[in-house]
Amino acid sequence: MSTGEAIANPRFFREDQATLARASRKLSRAAKGSKEREKKRNIVARIHERIGNRRKNFIEQEASKLVVRFGLLAIEALVVGTLVKKTHLSKSDCRCLVVDVLHPSSRAKAEEAGRQVVRVNPAYTSQTCSACGHRQPMPLSVRVYECSHCGLVIHRDHNGSRNILADALQACGRAG
Repeated sequence: MSTGEAIANPRFFREDQATLARASRKLSRAAKGSKEREKKRNIVARIHERIGNRRKNFIEQEASKLVVRFGLLAIEALVVGTLVKKTHLSKSDCRCLVVDVLHPSSRAKAEEAGRQVVRVNPAYTSQTCSACGHRQPMPLSVRVYECSHCGLVIHRDHNGSRNILADALQACGRAG
């Protein structure tokens, strides 16, 4: 967030990955068309459902906290389909968190509470200095932004969130 706070990612899928793998192996060993296979399939389905329910509950709680706390919510207008297709993000809870946070119901909840929601172009938000505007390309593996122009040293995500907030304020005419 632009305040410097971060929301911890609970990684629900990673927590239940071993249980899911074990249940999937048992499912694959069951004879096709048997009642035992149907039981095992239901177990695997319940594990997936549990992961989804935990993730959805977490997202709804965090979205509610943000709606209550802030009057203006600025979010990146990400193309979620592109993120989902990237192989290094395909199994990550990060992808799921992004998909869930950007879900229209989260934005609807904010607008229903009378909050202003502004979508901002995500291009170069974490590569541009939030203090002086200098842009320097950097790979995703670099987590600390160090401006060679003004000397600002800040976490990459915090820098990006400050740029997103500045863009949102400018878009709604509240900059300055």
